[in-house]
Amino acid sequence: MAGLTQRLELRQGQSLVMTPQLQQAIKLLQMSNFELQSFVESELERNPLLERDETTGDAPARAETGDQVEEPTRGEYDGRDVSSAIDDPGHTAEKLDTLDTDLSNVYVNESRADADNRAAPAQTDSGWSSMRSSGHAGPERESFDLEATLSRERTLREHVTEQLQIAVEETSDRMIGLYLIGMLGDTGYLPEDLSGVEEALGVSMQDVERVVSVLQTFDPPGIFARSLKECLALQLTERDRYDPAMAALVDNLELLARRDFTKLKQRCKVSLDDIKDMVVEIRSLNPKPGNAFGNVVVHPVVPDVQVRAARDGTWHVELNSETLPRVLVNNQYYATVSSGASREEDKVYLSDCYSNATWLIKSLDQRARTILAVAREIVRQQDAFLVYGVHALKPLNLKTIAEAIDMHESTVSRVTSNKYIATPRGIFEMKYFFTTAISSAAGGDAHSSEAVRQKIRELIDEERAEAVLSDDMLVDRLRELGIDIARRTVAKYRESLSIPSSVQRRREKRAYG
Repeated sequence: MAGLTQRLELRQGQSLVMTPQLQQAIKLLQMSNFELQSFVESELERNPLLERDETTGDAPARAETGDQVEEPTRGEYDGRDVSSAIDDPGHTAEKLDTLDTDLSNVYVNESRADADNRAAPAQTDSGWSSMRSSGHAGPERESFDLEATLSRERTLREHVTEQLQIAVEETSDRMIGLYLIGMLGDTGYLPEDLSGVEEALGVSMQDVERVVSVLQTFDPPGIFARSLKECLALQLTERDRYDPAMAALVDNLELLARRDFTKLKQRCKVSLDDIKDMVVEIRSLNPKPGNAFGNVVVHPVVPDVQVRAARDGTWHVELNSETLPRVLVNNQYYATVSSGASREEDKVYLSDCYSNATWLIKSLDQRARTILAVAREIVRQQDAFLVYGVHALKPLNLKTIAEAIDMHESTVSRVTSNKYIATPRGIFEMKYFFTTAISSAAGGDAHSSEAVRQKIRELIDEERAEAVLSDDMLVDRLRELGIDIARRTVAKYRESLSIPSSVQRRREKRAYG
């Protein structure tokens, strides 16, 4: 039996160190362009060495001439795959300052002195010129745009509160009304149970119901309803169309959802033609009247990548410069304040700020290169989709893209999250192009699940009232087209397209002739 001994061994190995800077670079990859803008704004406020680049550069000229952004090149700071990057503790401020920064003039990482050399000499200004240009003071303002001073749209609660001040005079009723406005949802609905108002304000339920009846007369019609039926009834009452037949239809919305027009005709006691007219009127109502205002700002989709056809028949892929933050490090200010810093904590703080600023610019540069590389490979893989449409969409997964551009699948997944690409066929999220494969019945190339969905929609749109296609019949039709698919998969795709069953479609087609 060997004895236990102590000894020293020297081993060499590699490991991935997830430093805060590396975590930040990975986090930036999966941010949308709006989240990125917000993050950069917070860094500009927090880091005194970071500044927004106000120079326009020649990016617009490049967009007009159609020059593509350069392909990522391997080098000291290439870092094609952030997931496989290993932080180097030897990256001092001097090393980071040598970062290559001519990525199509998308990002600028240079000293303020260099930036000032390109700009026109600034005139000494006491601050009044900015006030004059904004129209806030001074007789010199020639064009004052009042709409430019608006910061946001009026919210739903502000809209109804103004009406409350006019419609209700009693102080107690106003208090109840303000409390109910606070309970109002973004879609314009109140909770069904209002007993909490009675307990909180110490009033009777009759008082609460009386105020609710007043609030329900406010604009927009249908507001302060406690259910969909009540919301529709309020809108029909405002139109003077809430007769007994329409009331019966509203009370039987579940039959309308099932397209059971035979029972609806019996319940409403009207003819089939009248049912058709009433259904058309119901569909013209707004089931969520509060959405016309809303409290959440909905940002429009801004594509991160733009694709357009080139003259030689290929596809031109480039980054959307409007979504890319333009920041720089003020090296001149850093040199000035660091030379005057006497305390050790001040020097450490300035060194951290400089290191974080240069790493942020490197991470933004890396993010742009990675998005462009992934987008180019997606366009290459889905070239047939851009030419022929959804039917030609190929099955594609993250592994295929990752292997083609020498990246990790997790990196591709982060890059394609919340990123949009503008193509001649519209704006799509990058993840739209990743679809599962449906095997071919003839043993040929597999079909994309999205293309199969589109084919199911087309088959159903072409069906006649006397020949409505069931899920089994859809399976047979698809197999005739060379698509081998199970019935449950057809049902799942049909439901994902919000297409009712064959029974419900048959009822609707018979009712509408």
